[in-house]
Amino acid sequence: MLYGSNMLSRVAGALAVSAIAAFAAPAAQAQAANMSFFVTSTSIGNGGNLGGLAGADNHCQELAQAAGAGSKTWHAYLSTQAADGKPAINARDRIGKGPWQNVKGVTIAKDVADLHAANNINKQTALDEKGEMINGYGDKPNRHDILTGSQNDGTAFPPEPDRTCKNWTSSTQGAAMLGHSDLSGPESVPTRGSWIGAHTTRGPDGGCSQNDLKSTGGDALLYCFAVN
Repeated sequence: MLYGSNMLSRVAGALAVSAIAAFAAPAAQAQAANMSFFVTSTSIGNGGNLGGLAGADNHCQELAQAAGAGSKTWHAYLSTQAADGKPAINARDRIGKGPWQNVKGVTIAKDVADLHAANNINKQTALDEKGEMINGYGDKPNRHDILTGSQNDGTAFPPEPDRTCKNWTSSTQGAAMLGHSDLSGPESVPTRGSWIGAHTTRGPDGGCSQNDLKSTGGDALLYCFAVN
């Protein structure tokens, strides 16, 4: 009889776990479907060579698709500089009108002006597409350096010096502007609290390799915004 009771308890427990999982899965999917902002959980893996804006946007789209938010059009928050007769492109002009929220439903900013003023981006809210926190300053490994190539108002830099790893095509020579997703860093960096323009890349490979980006506390991660 005791054996039977134990079996019943185990069956009941298994059914309860299954019921919770069945309830949680649609809820998580619904949250992801409403997501309109995230930090990429992984990089493309080729340093500052993202395959241009198109490659970066595709990376955002693929991660969003895997998370259940692929019905939206996603763009990476990146600017490009004027080069080869082509005009500069401003990151702030590529991301739609807002509002934007993370996968937990927390509002990041209500519109473009709010995003570049009193936004709600910090370590607790700048989550990846899975809802996980990005390692910040003091964590190992630190991954808070996010590629932006932008000035603090979301506009592009002048043509020189390079601030976009040659418009996101170089994994060797060049430099890119980075933001801190956790708004933190060493006190020796006065701009450490900027989510867009904390400092530029640098390193022994020329400034734009994956190892260069990792050496300063990053991993070639991106901010992704739903345009629609």
